[in-house]
Amino acid sequence: MSAEGLRGLAAVFPRAGRLEAIVLRPARREPARRVDEVLAIAARGLDGDRASLRASRAPGGGARQVTLIQAEHLPAIAALVARAAIEPESLRRNLVVSGLNLLAARSLFADTPLVLRIGADVVLQVTGPAEPCSRMEEALGAGGYTAMRGHGGVTARVLSGGALRVGDAVTVGPPDAG
Repeated sequence: MSAEGLRGLAAVFPRAGRLEAIVLRPARREPARRVDEVLAIAARGLDGDRASLRASRAPGGGARQVTLIQAEHLPAIAALVARAAIEPESLRRNLVVSGLNLLAARSLFADTPLVLRIGADVVLQVTGPAEPCSRMEEALGAGGYTAMRGHGGVTARVLSGGALRVGDAVTVGPPDAG
């Protein structure tokens, strides 16, 4: 298959996703809290989240302004740690998205970054995987870190800010898509 063919295939997502939850982490080691809406701030992160408080010297801000996890991974993580369910707050990811393969939203091609569009205004550029940290052992119990590997979601930077609300549509496309 040609690179152009693979580029075309990698850019197609079968449907829009949905923003299922918004989680803010006010400070290190403080409990995360779920909210129904939040303001995404370009080059910073989510208003009220500790990531938005860190200034970055990099153009466009740091690569880990927002973290996202796929809602479909929550039952898998729960099963791996022998729990009936996992609350998104315990995983400390900012946005829980259903209906999209977030890992596929990371472009296969460095020259063609893909972006997530959430609601009417917010545009995020996926920057990499959100690897689990040792806090997952505290949050999920023994084996929590390992259970999260491969299911930890992705990191992103905010290209265009605006309001995010639970229930917003989430779509994937190239940076210049309208």
